[in-house]
Amino acid sequence: MLKIQEIREIIRLIDQSSIEEFLYEHDGVKVHMKKPNGSVPVEAVAKAAVVEPAPVAVVKEAAPQVEAAPAVPETKPAEAPKQEAVKAENLHKITSPMVGTFYAAPSPDAAPYVKTGDKVKPNTVVCIIEAMKLFNEIEAEVNGEIVEILVQNGQLVEYGQPLFLVKTE
Repeated sequence: MLKIQEIREIIRLIDQSSIEEFLYEHDGVKVHMKKPNGSVPVEAVAKAAVVEPAPVAVVKEAAPQVEAAPAVPETKPAEAPKQEAVKAENLHKITSPMVGTFYAAPSPDAAPYVKTGDKVKPNTVVCIIEAMKLFNEIEAEVNGEIVEILVQNGQLVEYGQPLFLVKTE
């Protein structure tokens, strides 16, 4: 049965995406969400029990079950001039090939795969995207130098979302 935190995270993900309706069924649990006119009414039925959750929490397996439009990464006002300068250098963007959770290192106590200033080759693993409890290694696909890391460790990422900027050689 889904935990209340998992349902809350699903609600948050649906609310942030362009999805109009979401249906999830597993082991007698049925969650149906629909957001007409910007609101998110929720039905959660588990063998004759009705659950009305409120937002908050983190669920790693919920994100891959949601197809969403590509998101634009948030930028802080102070970063705007820096990004304009970076764009002028004609950088390659390494993007997320799926919806999931971004991890910069193979384990919490390990060093990150890459950091700003590191040289990469096409087969260099730069991060992991976790989707449905599967850890997918993401490779650089170009020769170059990591100029900027655009997401935080543990952050949920959307399909097509830029993860790294690489100055190609």
